[in-house]
Amino acid sequence: MNNSVERLIQEAYDSLKASNATSAVAALDEAMKIDYEHPEVVHTLKCLNWWMGKIKQVEEPSSGAYEKGEFILSQWKPFYAFLERIGQNYEMCLYAIRRFVFATALQHFQKVVEKEKSQQDLRQEPALLLQIGRCYKGCGNYELALKFLEQAASLKRDDAETISELADVNALLEETRYAKVLFREAFFLDPQAVDLRFMESEFIIRLRDKVKSLGYSDIETLEWMPIYGNLLGVFSVKRELKQIEAGRLKQSIFSFENDVKNRPENIIYSKPRLINRYFWLIDHYENAREDPALIEETMLKIRVIDPAIYELYRN
Repeated sequence: MNNSVERLIQEAYDSLKASNATSAVAALDEAMKIDYEHPEVVHTLKCLNWWMGKIKQVEEPSSGAYEKGEFILSQWKPFYAFLERIGQNYEMCLYAIRRFVFATALQHFQKVVEKEKSQQDLRQEPALLLQIGRCYKGCGNYELALKFLEQAASLKRDDAETISELADVNALLEETRYAKVLFREAFFLDPQAVDLRFMESEFIIRLRDKVKSLGYSDIETLEWMPIYGNLLGVFSVKRELKQIEAGRLKQSIFSFENDVKNRPENIIYSKPRLINRYFWLIDHYENAREDPALIEETMLKIRVIDPAIYELYRN
């Protein structure tokens, strides 16, 4: 009996990965007839029914193909909240659901490409390129994901969301050193734009879990990830700053120092971002072989605003 149920569960997963939700539901219904209370069957049906309800919402002809694909992807974060409510998680179920959801969204974005390819150069559509790349990544086609995400990043060089997706796919392609440089860059630009629900690379997921285990909220976790990424050696690959970048970094530090002093309502963001910039400045001083006194001065600033981080960094 158990073998039959396991076979049907696998059949359902295979159907989902092939974008055939109808066959997946049929297989799960058969499994329910054998074991009505099988936890993985019940869980997978709940997940699939949740998504079928969301996908049904975009069947209305009033919205365009891009909006439909965008809506489906926008539900990925609420889906995780749903998973937390129902409890229990099955890795193979989540993987199959991911493949199904991102393939479904991709179909809508591809309709945009088919409609517009003769009307304009799609290489000038960074938002569409990002979504297509994200979908290919979610479907497991990392090479095509890389192609689209590189195009998107070339058009939006300072966009943390795009850079983090490019970092993630590089990590999945085992280009780990480059991935770490890109993730460090993305978190520097805007931690809140890094959508962790879309991230799949193992070292980022481990870093997220480590920071969250320290008691930080979801918002705080994003802000403190670059700090602990540095302290734990995750963001160990760093690039040299150009002189103009170093100047901008110092201006940014001055701005955040004022925020920390004068705008306590923003401390949740300004404090970790300031510490992260101090880390970048110290790296710059070391790479440029500046006066060690400048490094010590920056270290003392870190000690003033967060003695615990100072001790961790120094050791």
